Amino acid sequence: MTILVCGSLAFDTIMGFEGRFAEQILPSQLHILNVSFLVPGLRREFGGCAGNIAYGLRQLGSPVAPLAMLGNDARDYLDRLAAQGVDTAHIGVTDRSYTAQAMIMTDRDNNQITAFHPGAMALAHENPVPDRKDIALAIVSPDGREAMLSHARQLNAAGIPFMFDPGQGLPMFNGEELQQFIDMATWVAVNDYEGQMLCDRTGWTLDEIASRVRGLVVTLGEQGCDVWEEGARERLPGVRAVEVVDPTGCGDAFRAALLHGLVQGWTLRRGAELGNRIGAAKIASRGGQNYRFVA
Repeated sequence: MTILVCGSLAFDTIMGFEGRFAEQILPSQLHILNVSFLVPGLRREFGGCAGNIAYGLRQLGSPVAPLAMLGNDARDYLDRLAAQGVDTAHIGVTDRSYTAQAMIMTDRDNNQITAFHPGAMALAHENPVPDRKDIALAIVSPDGREAMLSHARQLNAAGIPFMFDPGQGLPMFNGEELQQFIDMATWVAVNDYEGQMLCDRTGWTLDEIASRVRGLVVTLGEQGCDVWEEGARERLPGVRAVEVVDPTGCGDAFRAALLHGLVQGWTLRRGAELGNRIGAAKIASRGGQNYRFVA
């Protein structure tokens, strides 16, 4: 059975700043901010939430089909996904724009500053959920605003259980829209900051959100995660990484583990335990789609 991953495909330009952002930005001068960072380390990676999650699922052995859009520079990404055994049948390609591009700068404390050009992602709503009987479950991860709304509604109408993972896309939606996402979803996954924003915008507590879905996961970085399942909340401790190299894509690696577990019939708790391990393995490696399974 296939996992449908609705979300972005992007090229990531990742830069390493050897200092600390906090030492370069003067709080009293934010109204005239003009800063420059020397970044000795720079590389270009295949990224985007759908690409990262699909990569993780293939590493775990799960069949996966991204539902996403690429631009007129799509060939390299399509070739990479096909080489990994990813089903690319539902990846649209447009000649009207470039593929989405993210510029990510990380300081020595693993703080990040990101600039994002949506490109083809803004047209992802033109690519509907396919009519396939082998889709076991799906995830709605960060993508174009209209795509996230339409794909959630299409999955709900088709009776396909899905995880709502708003991520960086959460600020695009008002409280009523987020309530609708939650009521259509089967599971919700957010980090602690996103969880607080979700509560603020919906007016619901985390316990109330958990009561409306089959399961809720709130990740807490190196502290692990909180899992709500069958009405109960449990704190699962984090796994210490052997070395902190790059946090880019850790959340997507975690979500791949959750989805892999769910399609195997595992409890959400068991999938989150695997997610903690894979997240630690990812943080010890380079790039959104490059990690080793050791922690």
